[in-house]
Amino acid sequence: MSTEPDAALIEQGRKLFAGDWRFIWASPSIETLPPMAGLEVAFAGRSNVGKSSLINALTGRSNLARTSHTPGRTQELIFFEGPEKAGFRLVDMPGYGYASAPKTKVASWTALIHKFLLGRATLARVYVLIDARHGIKDVDLDVLKTLDKSAVSYQVVLTKADQVKAGELKTVIADTSATLAKHPAAFPEVLVTSSRTGDGMPELRAAMVRLIEERRR
Repeated sequence: MSTEPDAALIEQGRKLFAGDWRFIWASPSIETLPPMAGLEVAFAGRSNVGKSSLINALTGRSNLARTSHTPGRTQELIFFEGPEKAGFRLVDMPGYGYASAPKTKVASWTALIHKFLLGRATLARVYVLIDARHGIKDVDLDVLKTLDKSAVSYQVVLTKADQVKAGELKTVIADTSATLAKHPAAFPEVLVTSSRTGDGMPELRAAMVRLIEERRR
């Protein structure tokens, strides 16, 4: 578990994500990415892990990112931009692994994900979302290996924590931390969240504020 962020970072995070957030770009391929500007953080994870729901919870908006009960609905890299002077973007990535789509399309999305993670200079951090009900799977490990090869820091965020009993959640956190210890490029702290209850959102926002401050020094 992470060290508690201080009250100042929590408040800065609240203000940042209470500002104006909007959709700016959708990229189905590396060739169609928007021009690089400011800092970007991306959200990666298996299909139906709750990436869009997390983005909506972070920004306090119910429909900024499109959510669906059908895995694999996000088929592009979706960019959202924050308040004008923040110089900060969020990237909702296509879900990897199982998706209700032809295998050739799933393979194409997966290739897009890996290329983006390895070649985006403005990408400051990747948050790898893991469903707290299931823990890290082999398909997640493939993405962690790609991130290990890149120059991008990454951190695991457990989602849907409200759907797991306290004892089971403690075990998932411990198992996740043990796995990450084998990946030196991984940020050691595991963030635990629930988009439904809002748990963990202040800490995740604060982590992004800290990241912005570190990158601008």
